[in-house]
Amino acid sequence: MAEHAKNRGFGRLLVVIYAVFSLSATARALYQVLRKFDQAPLSISLSAVSAIIYIVATVALAKRGVNAWKLSLAAVSTEMVGVLLIGIFSFVRPDLFEIASVWSHFGSGYGYIPLILPMVGLWWLNRTKPATAHTA
Repeated sequence: MAEHAKNRGFGRLLVVIYAVFSLSATARALYQVLRKFDQAPLSISLSAVSAIIYIVATVALAKRGVNAWKLSLAAVSTEMVGVLLIGIFSFVRPDLFEIASVWSHFGSGYGYIPLILPMVGLWWLNRTKPATAHTA
């Protein structure tokens, strides 16, 4: 398999999508923290965490190099685990998610893009894995 730059071609589109989600999740989290935190502290805190993860993923996906690839993998993997765990937890304990987080119900409030995006991101990172990246 030929090595591809993760931030070229399709990767550039992925960076743009992550940047949009970074802005959206950060704006939502800031608003909720400032205006509604006492109503649903858990889900609002989780929205803030997701915003940070989106920012890290965006920056790491945009950069070149093995370390940036590894950071991208860590951020997107964390995102995937978060979407799955919070998605499940928001169905099991809906009382804790009176105000939805970005990842509640697997990102249903965002058209399930928060569920699909890390899958695509992980696929792309696997496809563009540098020959010198050792993940073990």
